Amino acid sequence: MGVAGPSPGSGRTHGPAMDRDDVDRALARLGAEHEAIETSLLALQDHAGRRLLEGAELTGVTKDRWASTEQAITLLWGYFDAYTTALADIREVRARRRWSSRDDLVDLTERLRGRSVTVANPAAHTSPSISGPARLSEQFTLEELVERMNELYATSLDMVVTADAVWSALPARIDLLSAELQRTRSLARSVGVRPGEHPSGDELESITHELSTLRTQVISDPLAFWRPAPGSSAPGGGRPDTDRYDRAARALEDVRREIEAVLRVRQDSEERLIRLRDVLSRADRTLTEARSARGEVLAKIAASEVPAVSGPPTALQERLATAAEYRRHSQWHRLSPLLESLEREAEDELLRARESLTAVTAPLAVRAELRGRLDAYKAKVARHGFAEDPMLIERYDVARRMLWSAPCDLRVAEQAVLRYQQAAAEALAHAESGRSGPADRRGDS
Repeated sequence: MGVAGPSPGSGRTHGPAMDRDDVDRALARLGAEHEAIETSLLALQDHAGRRLLEGAELTGVTKDRWASTEQAITLLWGYFDAYTTALADIREVRARRRWSSRDDLVDLTERLRGRSVTVANPAAHTSPSISGPARLSEQFTLEELVERMNELYATSLDMVVTADAVWSALPARIDLLSAELQRTRSLARSVGVRPGEHPSGDELESITHELSTLRTQVISDPLAFWRPAPGSSAPGGGRPDTDRYDRAARALEDVRREIEAVLRVRQDSEERLIRLRDVLSRADRTLTEARSARGEVLAKIAASEVPAVSGPPTALQERLATAAEYRRHSQWHRLSPLLESLEREAEDELLRARESLTAVTAPLAVRAELRGRLDAYKAKVARHGFAEDPMLIERYDVARRMLWSAPCDLRVAEQAVLRYQQAAAEALAHAESGRSGPADRRGDS
Protein backbone atom coordinates (compact mmCIF):
# COMPACT_ATOMS: atom_id res chain seq x y z
CA MET A 1 0.00 0.00 0.00
CA GLY A 2 1.38 3.40 -0.96
CA VAL A 3 0.50 7.06 -0.65
CA ALA A 4 0.89 9.59 -3.46
CA GLY A 5 0.73 13.32 -3.36
CA PRO A 6 -1.22 15.44 -5.82
CA SER A 7 -0.96 14.22 -9.36
CA PRO A 8 -2.45 15.25 -12.65
CA GLY A 9 -5.11 12.56 -12.26
CA SER A 10 -6.05 13.38 -8.72
CA GLY A 11 -9.26 15.15 -7.83
CA ARG A 12 -8.86 18.92 -7.43
CA THR A 13 -10.58 20.91 -4.73
CA HIS A 14 -12.84 23.81 -5.48
CA GLY A 15 -12.91 27.06 -3.62
CA PRO A 16 -10.22 29.32 -2.18
CA ALA A 17 -7.01 28.00 -0.73
CA MET A 18 -6.74 27.62 3.03
CA ASP A 19 -4.72 30.18 4.98
CA ARG A 20 -1.97 29.24 7.41
CA ASP A 21 -4.30 29.25 10.43
CA ASP A 22 -6.79 27.00 8.67
CA VAL A 23 -3.99 24.60 7.76
CA ASP A 24 -2.63 24.53 11.31
CA ARG A 25 -6.07 23.92 12.78
CA ALA A 26 -6.72 21.14 10.27
CA LEU A 27 -3.38 19.52 11.07
CA ALA A 28 -4.12 19.69 14.80
CA ARG A 29 -7.50 18.03 14.25
CA LEU A 30 -6.01 15.38 11.98
CA GLY A 31 -3.28 14.71 14.51
CA ALA A 32 -5.84 14.16 17.27
CA GLU A 33 -7.81 11.84 14.99
CA HIS A 34 -4.64 9.95 14.12
CA GLU A 35 -3.85 9.42 17.78
CA ALA A 36 -7.40 8.26 18.55
CA ILE A 37 -7.41 5.86 15.60
CA GLU A 38 -4.03 4.45 16.55
CA THR A 39 -5.16 3.91 20.14
CA SER A 40 -8.30 2.12 18.94
CA LEU A 41 -6.38 -0.08 16.51
CA LEU A 42 -3.85 -1.09 19.16
CA ALA A 43 -6.71 -1.87 21.58
CA LEU A 44 -8.33 -4.00 18.88
CA GLN A 45 -5.01 -5.72 18.22
CA ASP A 46 -4.64 -6.58 21.93
CA HIS A 47 -8.30 -7.47 22.53
CA ALA A 48 -8.65 -10.85 24.24
CA GLY A 49 -11.47 -11.79 21.90
CA ARG A 50 -9.30 -11.24 18.83
CA ARG A 51 -6.52 -13.39 20.26
CA LEU A 52 -9.00 -16.15 21.03
CA LEU A 53 -10.43 -15.96 17.51
CA GLU A 54 -6.97 -16.27 16.01
CA GLY A 55 -6.24 -19.46 17.93
CA ALA A 56 -9.67 -21.12 17.75
CA GLU A 57 -10.87 -23.84 15.39
CA LEU A 58 -13.95 -22.01 14.15
CA THR A 59 -16.99 -23.32 12.31
CA GLY A 60 -20.22 -22.02 10.83
CA VAL A 61 -21.14 -18.35 10.93
CA THR A 62 -18.16 -17.41 13.08
CA LYS A 63 -15.68 -18.97 10.67
CA ASP A 64 -17.08 -16.99 7.74
CA ARG A 65 -17.33 -13.74 9.71
CA TRP A 66 -13.81 -14.07 11.10
CA ALA A 67 -12.35 -14.64 7.63
CA SER A 68 -13.97 -11.38 6.48
CA THR A 69 -12.97 -9.59 9.69
CA GLU A 70 -9.32 -10.61 9.32
CA GLN A 71 -9.29 -9.12 5.84
CA ALA A 72 -10.98 -6.00 7.17
CA ILE A 73 -8.39 -5.61 9.94
CA THR A 74 -5.56 -6.05 7.45
CA LEU A 75 -7.15 -3.44 5.18
CA LEU A 76 -7.73 -1.20 8.19
CA TRP A 77 -4.03 -1.19 9.05
CA GLY A 78 -3.22 -0.48 5.41
CA TYR A 79 -5.55 2.51 5.43
CA PHE A 80 -4.02 3.69 8.68
CA ASP A 81 -0.51 3.44 7.26
CA ALA A 82 -1.64 5.48 4.23
CA TYR A 83 -3.30 8.01 6.54
CA THR A 84 -0.10 8.22 8.65
CA THR A 85 2.08 8.74 5.57
CA ALA A 86 -0.24 11.38 4.13
CA LEU A 87 -0.32 13.26 7.42
CA ALA A 88 3.47 13.12 7.69
CA ASP A 89 3.83 14.49 4.14
CA ILE A 90 1.45 17.35 4.88
CA ARG A 91 3.36 18.21 8.03
CA GLU A 92 6.60 18.13 6.07
CA VAL A 93 5.25 20.59 3.47
CA ARG A 94 3.95 22.84 6.22
CA ALA A 95 7.28 22.73 8.05
CA ARG A 96 9.31 23.91 5.05
CA ARG A 97 8.61 27.55 5.77
CA ARG A 98 7.34 29.38 8.78
CA TRP A 99 5.30 31.57 6.46
CA SER A 100 3.98 29.31 3.71
CA SER A 101 3.90 30.69 0.19
CA ARG A 102 0.83 30.88 -1.98
CA ASP A 103 1.87 27.73 -3.84
CA ASP A 104 2.47 25.90 -0.55
CA LEU A 105 -1.01 26.83 0.68
CA VAL A 106 -2.59 25.64 -2.56
CA ASP A 107 -0.64 22.38 -2.25
CA LEU A 108 -1.61 21.97 1.42
CA THR A 109 -5.24 22.73 0.62
CA GLU A 110 -5.23 20.04 -2.07
CA ARG A 111 -3.66 17.53 0.30
CA LEU A 112 -6.03 18.35 3.15
CA ARG A 113 -9.28 18.61 1.19
CA GLY A 114 -8.76 16.79 -2.09
CA ARG A 115 -8.59 13.12 -2.92
CA SER A 116 -4.88 13.10 -2.37
CA VAL A 117 -4.51 9.67 -0.72
CA THR A 118 -4.15 6.69 -3.06
CA VAL A 119 -4.46 3.23 -1.53
CA ALA A 120 -3.95 -0.07 -3.33
CA ASN A 121 -7.17 -2.10 -3.66
CA PRO A 122 -6.52 -5.63 -2.29
CA ALA A 123 -9.84 -6.85 -3.72
CA ALA A 124 -8.60 -6.24 -7.25
CA HIS A 125 -6.68 -9.53 -7.18
CA THR A 126 -9.32 -11.66 -5.47
CA SER A 127 -12.65 -10.28 -6.70
CA PRO A 128 -12.47 -9.36 -10.41
CA SER A 129 -15.44 -7.46 -11.76
CA ILE A 130 -17.72 -9.16 -14.26
CA SER A 131 -17.53 -6.03 -16.39
CA GLY A 132 -13.75 -5.99 -16.48
CA PRO A 133 -10.69 -5.81 -14.25
CA ALA A 134 -11.22 -4.12 -10.89
CA ARG A 135 -9.42 -0.91 -10.12
CA LEU A 136 -5.94 -1.49 -8.71
CA SER A 137 -6.17 1.48 -6.36
CA GLU A 138 -8.66 3.81 -4.67
CA GLN A 139 -8.38 7.54 -4.00
CA PHE A 140 -9.72 9.19 -0.85
CA THR A 141 -9.82 12.52 0.85
CA LEU A 142 -8.49 12.38 4.39
CA GLU A 143 -12.04 12.69 5.72
CA GLU A 144 -13.26 9.87 3.48
CA LEU A 145 -10.37 7.71 4.62
CA VAL A 146 -11.19 8.34 8.27
CA GLU A 147 -14.84 7.51 7.59
CA ARG A 148 -13.85 4.27 5.84
CA MET A 149 -11.54 3.31 8.74
CA ASN A 150 -14.33 4.02 11.23
CA GLU A 151 -16.69 1.71 9.29
CA LEU A 152 -14.13 -1.10 9.12
CA TYR A 153 -13.22 -0.66 12.77
CA ALA A 154 -16.88 -0.76 13.90
CA THR A 155 -17.67 -3.97 12.01
CA SER A 156 -14.41 -5.62 13.11
CA LEU A 157 -14.87 -4.59 16.74
CA ASP A 158 -18.49 -5.79 16.68
CA MET A 159 -17.41 -9.25 15.57
CA VAL A 160 -14.59 -9.47 18.15
CA VAL A 161 -16.68 -8.10 21.03
CA THR A 162 -19.64 -10.34 20.20
CA ALA A 163 -17.54 -13.52 20.12
CA ASP A 164 -15.76 -12.52 23.33
CA ALA A 165 -19.09 -11.79 25.08
CA VAL A 166 -20.44 -15.24 24.22
CA TRP A 167 -17.19 -16.94 25.27
CA SER A 168 -17.13 -14.96 28.51
CA ALA A 169 -20.70 -15.87 29.39
CA LEU A 170 -21.75 -19.29 28.17
CA PRO A 171 -18.79 -21.70 28.60
CA ALA A 172 -18.31 -20.72 32.25
CA ARG A 173 -22.02 -21.18 32.96
CA ILE A 174 -22.03 -24.49 31.10
CA ASP A 175 -19.05 -25.68 33.18
CA LEU A 176 -20.81 -24.74 36.43
CA LEU A 177 -23.95 -26.55 35.32
CA SER A 178 -21.85 -29.57 34.29
CA ALA A 179 -20.34 -29.65 37.78
CA GLU A 180 -23.83 -29.58 39.28
CA LEU A 181 -24.79 -32.32 36.83
CA GLN A 182 -21.96 -34.54 38.07
CA ARG A 183 -23.05 -34.07 41.69
CA THR A 184 -26.62 -34.94 40.76
CA ARG A 185 -25.48 -38.03 38.86
CA SER A 186 -23.51 -39.21 41.92
CA LEU A 187 -26.60 -38.78 44.10
CA ALA A 188 -28.70 -40.55 41.49
CA ARG A 189 -26.37 -43.56 41.43
CA SER A 190 -26.40 -43.72 45.24
CA VAL A 191 -30.17 -44.22 45.24
CA GLY A 192 -30.27 -46.55 42.25
CA VAL A 193 -31.40 -44.04 39.61
CA ARG A 194 -29.58 -45.26 36.50
CA PRO A 195 -30.07 -44.97 32.74
CA GLY A 196 -32.37 -47.63 31.38
CA GLU A 197 -33.86 -48.27 34.84
CA HIS A 198 -35.43 -44.93 35.71
CA PRO A 199 -36.68 -41.98 33.61
CA SER A 200 -34.55 -39.56 35.61
CA GLY A 201 -31.45 -41.59 34.80
CA ASP A 202 -32.25 -41.33 31.09
CA GLU A 203 -32.86 -37.59 31.48
CA LEU A 204 -29.46 -37.13 33.12
CA GLU A 205 -27.80 -38.86 30.17
CA SER A 206 -29.68 -36.58 27.77
CA ILE A 207 -28.64 -33.45 29.70
CA THR A 208 -25.02 -34.65 29.77
CA HIS A 209 -24.99 -35.07 25.98
CA GLU A 210 -26.71 -31.71 25.45
CA LEU A 211 -24.22 -29.79 27.63
CA SER A 212 -21.26 -31.45 25.94
CA THR A 213 -22.62 -30.65 22.48
CA LEU A 214 -23.58 -27.13 23.48
CA ARG A 215 -20.13 -26.32 24.87
CA THR A 216 -18.41 -27.60 21.71
CA GLN A 217 -20.69 -25.52 19.50
CA VAL A 218 -20.32 -22.40 21.63
CA ILE A 219 -16.52 -22.63 21.52
CA SER A 220 -16.34 -23.20 17.75
CA ASP A 221 -19.21 -20.94 16.62
CA PRO A 222 -19.97 -18.27 19.25
CA LEU A 223 -21.78 -15.96 16.83
CA ALA A 224 -24.49 -18.62 16.41
CA PHE A 225 -25.37 -17.93 20.07
CA TRP A 226 -25.79 -14.17 19.87
CA ARG A 227 -28.97 -12.11 19.83
CA PRO A 228 -28.41 -8.61 18.44
CA ALA A 229 -30.28 -5.84 20.20
CA PRO A 230 -33.05 -4.47 17.96
CA GLY A 231 -32.12 -1.07 16.59
CA SER A 232 -28.67 -1.03 18.21
CA SER A 233 -25.72 0.08 16.09
CA ALA A 234 -23.09 -0.02 18.83
CA PRO A 235 -20.44 -2.77 18.56
CA GLY A 236 -21.50 -5.75 20.65
CA GLY A 237 -25.08 -4.52 21.04
CA GLY A 238 -27.10 -7.52 22.17
CA ARG A 239 -26.76 -10.49 24.48
CA PRO A 240 -25.78 -14.17 24.40
CA ASP A 241 -28.56 -16.58 23.41
CA THR A 242 -28.98 -18.84 26.46
CA ASP A 243 -32.17 -20.68 25.45
CA ARG A 244 -30.57 -24.11 25.15
CA TYR A 245 -28.57 -23.60 28.35
CA ASP A 246 -31.70 -22.48 30.20
CA ARG A 247 -33.65 -25.54 29.03
CA ALA A 248 -30.86 -27.84 30.22
CA ALA A 249 -30.72 -26.02 33.57
CA ARG A 250 -34.49 -26.39 34.07
CA ALA A 251 -34.36 -30.07 33.13
CA LEU A 252 -31.52 -30.65 35.60
CA GLU A 253 -33.44 -28.84 38.33
CA ASP A 254 -36.46 -31.10 37.73
CA VAL A 255 -34.26 -34.20 37.96
CA ARG A 256 -32.57 -32.86 41.08
CA ARG A 257 -35.93 -32.42 42.79
CA GLU A 258 -36.86 -35.97 41.78
CA ILE A 259 -33.61 -37.31 43.26
CA GLU A 260 -34.20 -35.34 46.47
CA ALA A 261 -37.65 -36.89 46.70
CA VAL A 262 -36.07 -40.33 46.36
CA LEU A 263 -33.55 -39.40 49.08
CA ARG A 264 -36.39 -38.37 51.37
CA VAL A 265 -37.99 -41.74 50.71
CA ARG A 266 -34.78 -43.44 51.84
CA GLN A 267 -34.80 -41.40 55.05
CA ASP A 268 -38.43 -41.84 56.10
CA SER A 269 -39.49 -44.98 54.24
CA GLU A 270 -39.73 -47.14 57.39
CA GLU A 271 -42.02 -44.67 59.11
CA ARG A 272 -44.20 -44.38 56.00
CA LEU A 273 -44.42 -48.17 55.71
CA ILE A 274 -45.54 -48.39 59.36
CA ARG A 275 -48.22 -45.77 58.75
CA LEU A 276 -49.38 -47.63 55.66
CA ARG A 277 -49.65 -50.91 57.58
CA ASP A 278 -51.69 -49.12 60.26
CA VAL A 279 -54.07 -47.55 57.74
CA LEU A 280 -54.63 -50.86 55.92
CA SER A 281 -55.08 -52.64 59.25
CA ARG A 282 -57.76 -50.14 60.28
CA ALA A 283 -59.47 -50.55 56.91
CA ASP A 284 -59.40 -54.34 57.35
CA ARG A 285 -60.84 -54.10 60.89
CA THR A 286 -63.55 -51.72 59.73
CA LEU A 287 -64.54 -54.09 56.92
CA THR A 288 -64.61 -56.99 59.38
CA GLU A 289 -66.86 -54.94 61.63
CA ALA A 290 -69.06 -54.09 58.65
CA ARG A 291 -69.39 -57.76 57.68
CA SER A 292 -70.31 -58.68 61.26
CA ALA A 293 -72.80 -55.81 61.43
CA ARG A 294 -74.35 -56.89 58.15
CA GLY A 295 -75.06 -60.36 59.58
CA GLU A 296 -76.61 -58.75 62.64
CA VAL A 297 -78.76 -56.45 60.52
CA LEU A 298 -79.98 -59.29 58.34
CA ALA A 299 -80.93 -61.23 61.49
CA LYS A 300 -82.57 -58.38 63.39
CA ILE A 301 -84.08 -56.12 60.75
CA ALA A 302 -86.81 -57.37 58.40
CA ALA A 303 -87.61 -56.06 54.93
CA SER A 304 -84.40 -53.98 54.69
CA GLU A 305 -81.91 -53.73 51.82
CA VAL A 306 -78.42 -54.20 53.26
CA PRO A 307 -75.46 -53.47 50.89
CA ALA A 308 -72.76 -56.09 50.40
CA VAL A 309 -69.36 -55.61 52.06
CA SER A 310 -66.17 -55.97 50.01
CA GLY A 311 -63.38 -58.27 51.03
CA PRO A 312 -60.10 -57.25 52.71
CA PRO A 313 -57.66 -55.06 50.66
CA THR A 314 -55.45 -57.98 49.66
CA ALA A 315 -54.14 -56.25 46.52
CA LEU A 316 -52.91 -53.33 48.58
CA GLN A 317 -51.36 -55.72 51.09
CA GLU A 318 -49.45 -57.41 48.28
CA ARG A 319 -48.18 -54.06 46.98
CA LEU A 320 -47.21 -53.10 50.51
CA ALA A 321 -45.15 -56.28 50.70
CA THR A 322 -43.52 -55.30 47.41
CA ALA A 323 -42.69 -51.87 48.86
CA ALA A 324 -41.05 -53.51 51.87
CA GLU A 325 -39.03 -55.67 49.48
CA TYR A 326 -37.87 -52.58 47.59
CA ARG A 327 -36.74 -51.03 50.84
CA ARG A 328 -34.78 -54.14 51.86
CA HIS A 329 -32.93 -54.07 48.54
CA SER A 330 -32.41 -50.26 48.56
CA GLN A 331 -34.43 -49.78 45.37
CA TRP A 332 -35.39 -46.28 46.40
CA HIS A 333 -36.27 -45.07 42.92
CA ARG A 334 -38.88 -47.84 42.66
CA LEU A 335 -40.07 -47.38 46.23
CA SER A 336 -40.73 -43.62 45.88
CA PRO A 337 -43.62 -43.72 43.36
CA LEU A 338 -45.02 -46.93 44.90
CA LEU A 339 -45.27 -45.36 48.37
CA GLU A 340 -46.96 -42.27 46.99
CA SER A 341 -49.65 -44.29 45.20
CA LEU A 342 -50.07 -46.67 48.16
CA GLU A 343 -50.61 -43.78 50.57
CA ARG A 344 -53.38 -42.33 48.40
CA GLU A 345 -55.06 -45.69 47.80
CA ALA A 346 -54.80 -46.79 51.45
CA GLU A 347 -56.57 -43.63 52.62
CA ASP A 348 -59.23 -44.18 49.97
CA GLU A 349 -59.63 -47.79 51.11
CA LEU A 350 -60.11 -46.74 54.75
CA LEU A 351 -62.70 -44.16 53.69
CA ARG A 352 -64.58 -46.77 51.66
CA ALA A 353 -64.52 -49.19 54.60
CA ARG A 354 -65.98 -46.54 56.92
CA GLU A 355 -68.67 -45.66 54.37
CA SER A 356 -69.50 -49.37 54.01
CA LEU A 357 -69.85 -49.73 57.80
CA THR A 358 -72.08 -46.66 57.93
CA ALA A 359 -74.28 -47.96 55.10
CA VAL A 360 -74.58 -51.46 56.64
CA THR A 361 -75.42 -50.24 60.13
CA ALA A 362 -77.91 -47.60 58.95
CA PRO A 363 -80.98 -49.80 59.80
CA LEU A 364 -79.62 -50.43 63.29
CA ALA A 365 -79.10 -46.69 63.67
CA VAL A 366 -82.72 -46.08 62.59
CA ARG A 367 -83.96 -48.67 65.13
CA ALA A 368 -81.84 -47.10 67.85
CA GLU A 369 -83.25 -43.64 67.02
CA LEU A 370 -86.83 -45.00 67.19
CA ARG A 371 -86.13 -46.70 70.52
CA GLY A 372 -84.67 -43.50 71.89
CA ARG A 373 -87.60 -41.43 70.68
CA LEU A 374 -90.13 -43.91 72.21
CA ASP A 375 -88.42 -43.88 75.62
CA ALA A 376 -88.07 -40.08 75.53
CA TYR A 377 -91.80 -39.63 75.01
CA LYS A 378 -92.59 -42.19 77.74
CA ALA A 379 -90.46 -40.23 80.21
CA LYS A 380 -92.15 -36.97 79.18
CA VAL A 381 -95.59 -38.48 79.63
CA ALA A 382 -94.65 -39.81 83.09
CA ARG A 383 -93.47 -36.34 84.19
CA HIS A 384 -96.90 -34.96 83.37
CA GLY A 385 -98.80 -37.69 85.28
CA PHE A 386 -99.93 -39.83 82.37
CA ALA A 387 -97.84 -42.92 83.14
CA GLU A 388 -100.95 -45.00 83.90
CA ASP A 389 -102.98 -43.85 80.90
CA PRO A 390 -104.33 -47.13 79.34
CA MET A 391 -104.22 -45.85 75.75
CA LEU A 392 -100.65 -44.64 76.11
CA ILE A 393 -99.62 -47.87 77.84
CA GLU A 394 -101.20 -49.92 75.07
CA ARG A 395 -99.61 -47.98 72.25
CA TYR A 396 -96.26 -47.95 74.02
CA ASP A 397 -96.31 -51.74 74.47
CA VAL A 398 -97.15 -52.26 70.78
CA ALA A 399 -94.28 -50.02 69.62
CA ARG A 400 -91.87 -51.54 72.12
CA ARG A 401 -92.64 -55.13 71.09
CA MET A 402 -92.01 -54.24 67.46
CA LEU A 403 -88.71 -52.43 68.21
CA TRP A 404 -87.37 -55.09 70.55
CA SER A 405 -88.41 -58.11 68.54
CA ALA A 406 -86.33 -59.84 65.87
CA PRO A 407 -86.59 -59.48 63.01
CA CYS A 408 -87.84 -55.90 63.34
CA ASP A 409 -89.91 -54.37 60.60
CA LEU A 410 -88.71 -50.77 60.73
CA ARG A 411 -91.56 -49.36 58.65
CA VAL A 412 -94.27 -50.89 60.86
CA ALA A 413 -92.34 -50.03 64.02
CA GLU A 414 -91.97 -46.40 62.94
CA GLN A 415 -95.72 -46.15 62.40
CA ALA A 416 -96.30 -47.56 65.89
CA VAL A 417 -93.91 -45.01 67.41
CA LEU A 418 -95.70 -42.21 65.51
CA ARG A 419 -99.09 -43.36 66.88
CA TYR A 420 -97.68 -43.31 70.41
CA GLN A 421 -96.25 -39.84 69.82
CA GLN A 422 -99.60 -38.57 68.58
CA ALA A 423 -101.47 -39.99 71.59
CA ALA A 424 -98.92 -38.55 73.99
CA ALA A 425 -99.13 -35.15 72.29
CA GLU A 426 -102.94 -35.15 72.58
CA ALA A 427 -102.76 -36.07 76.28
CA LEU A 428 -100.26 -33.33 76.98
CA ALA A 429 -102.35 -30.81 75.06
CA HIS A 430 -105.45 -31.66 77.14
CA ALA A 431 -103.44 -31.33 80.32
CA GLU A 432 -102.22 -27.88 79.37
CA SER A 433 -105.69 -26.61 78.46
CA GLY A 434 -107.27 -28.05 81.68
CA ARG A 435 -110.32 -29.24 79.82
CA SER A 436 -109.85 -32.93 80.55
CA GLY A 437 -107.82 -35.29 82.76
CA PRO A 438 -106.75 -38.89 82.85
CA ALA A 439 -110.11 -40.03 84.29
CA ASP A 440 -112.10 -38.40 81.49
CA ARG A 441 -109.79 -39.91 78.85
CA ARG A 442 -110.23 -43.37 80.42
CA GLY A 443 -113.98 -42.86 80.24
CA ASP A 444 -113.76 -41.84 76.62
CA SER A 445 -111.72 -44.86 75.70
